[in-house]
Amino acid sequence: MGDFAMKGLVRAILEGDCAAAASQAEQLLHSGASTNQIVVNGVEAAMSALDAKCTLQEFNLLEIMLAGRAVTEVMKLLYPAGAPRTDTKGTVVVASLEGDVHDLGKNIVRMVLTGDGYRVVDCGKDCSLAKLIETAEREAPLAVGISGLITSIVPQVRQVKDLLTGRGLNRVKVLAGGAALKQSSPARLNVDFVAESAFDTLHYLEGIAGARNE
Repeated sequence: MGDFAMKGLVRAILEGDCAAAASQAEQLLHSGASTNQIVVNGVEAAMSALDAKCTLQEFNLLEIMLAGRAVTEVMKLLYPAGAPRTDTKGTVVVASLEGDVHDLGKNIVRMVLTGDGYRVVDCGKDCSLAKLIETAEREAPLAVGISGLITSIVPQVRQVKDLLTGRGLNRVKVLAGGAALKQSSPARLNVDFVAESAFDTLHYLEGIAGARNE
């Protein structure tokens, strides 16, 4: 039953069917699936299928927009907006860099981190390096997270850590993820960590927050 519903969730997202996607996610929750399982095996599996189509240039913008709406509905269900919570785990700044107008992956990371108690400052998509660094300087976050769906942003990604160090923010970790970036290594991207999924990011941050609190 769970596998069938999970495949149904992936299919509903790819078809851009918001109602069906939310219904399948609810069904999975009621059947005992964890939020982690639904995000990784459902939402992110659908995102990976979209990523593959983007790489093969087989997608269209309407398809991505509709899938994005379905993803948003599912994530709102999994991480409902409630009363403001006390920020005890620290701040994370996230962005999709200039030239990259895709932000579904970034939005998933934002919702997952917010749901787990982090304060997330979202610089949005098509974000300039100057804006990202200025935001990091103002917010003094635990980490800066960069989501990338297109390879043309890689040269910008490689500059982030050095720019942060130049502002005295050498303790701020730089994390990367998304279709174009997770194929590379931290050394090649000049970052501290490359995440395969939103929960990879979460687990890495838990280690940072724990080390800072010791």
